[in-house]
Amino acid sequence: VPFVGPEAMERARGQPFRARLGANESSFGPSPRAIEAMRAAAAENWKYSDPESHELRAAIAAFHDVRMSSIMVGEGIDGLLGLTAMLFLSPGDVAMTTEGAYPTFNFHVQAHGGKLVALPMRDLREDLSGLRDLAVKTRAKLLYVSNPNSPMGTFWNAQDLATFIARLPDGVMLLLDEAYCDTAPTGTTPPIDPANGQVLRYRTFSKAYGLAGARIGYAIGPVDVIAAFDKVRNHYGINRVGQIGAKAALEDQTYLQHAVGAIDRARNRISDIARASGLEPLRSGASFVAIDCGRDGTFAKRVLDGLIARDVFVRKPVVANLDRFIRVSCGCDSDLDVFAAELPGALADAQRGS
Repeated sequence: VPFVGPEAMERARGQPFRARLGANESSFGPSPRAIEAMRAAAAENWKYSDPESHELRAAIAAFHDVRMSSIMVGEGIDGLLGLTAMLFLSPGDVAMTTEGAYPTFNFHVQAHGGKLVALPMRDLREDLSGLRDLAVKTRAKLLYVSNPNSPMGTFWNAQDLATFIARLPDGVMLLLDEAYCDTAPTGTTPPIDPANGQVLRYRTFSKAYGLAGARIGYAIGPVDVIAAFDKVRNHYGINRVGQIGAKAALEDQTYLQHAVGAIDRARNRISDIARASGLEPLRSGASFVAIDCGRDGTFAKRVLDGLIARDVFVRKPVVANLDRFIRVSCGCDSDLDVFAAELPGALADAQRGS
């Protein structure tokens, strides 16, 4: 079933949204240096991209102080998860995740004949100890964890994750999705150790770096595993302008910190807007805030529908125990002004419908 994006929703509605707050994009945009680099590169877009993404991989490797042979660039984390499933899963192999976690991993597992095993969240976070124990029982090949988590924005600290990694059962590969690590609090992300043969780390330029449309992500891992990606990847799958823009964005950490600060202020404002309407936001380390609508999933769906009817694009989890939340992406003041103005009406409509 194709993902229904906001553009498709706008076509179906026959009008645009006034506030686009449902896709966890950064409306604060990319670094001006990245924009200029991509603008300059556009005239040479007649060239194919470098199939090795050499300059971008070299920049990423230098940034993380690892060897370039430990870096693989892909079409966002989504594309890299698909390649990972292709590399590791044979039909019937077990892959573990959390109920309600980012679903693209699930799609790739099923497409490659894997057996998906999911564990419920505990206290609105991935249950690290439970996942480890179940991985032992199921002899899982792959174990997916995101930190901070999507769709809730909750997170573990670096020490908890380091302990979890040290206790991974033999034979399992941990896929640690860190799409939101740039917006997480200090002390959330454990040190990178590419020599650990049981861990692949995934990062993206789609979130804090503001380059979602460029579709550039990367994996960090053991040299032999990273080399194996060459067997299955689309060697011309990374667009040239995106490569150049991502490198320029990575090299402008001053702007990244500016964007992270803007995201943090937006998180605080979304939380204030929620509380002003009697709702409870979760503390988030991501570029969005999950808001507890206080009842059940049916009520939260009415709130969501009320916002969409008022031209505010937001989303919500659909899994039981998480579906009472709506999820609001961090946005510019003008977007959040619309959200603040329309949330009370959407809530009132939802309450009348109960």
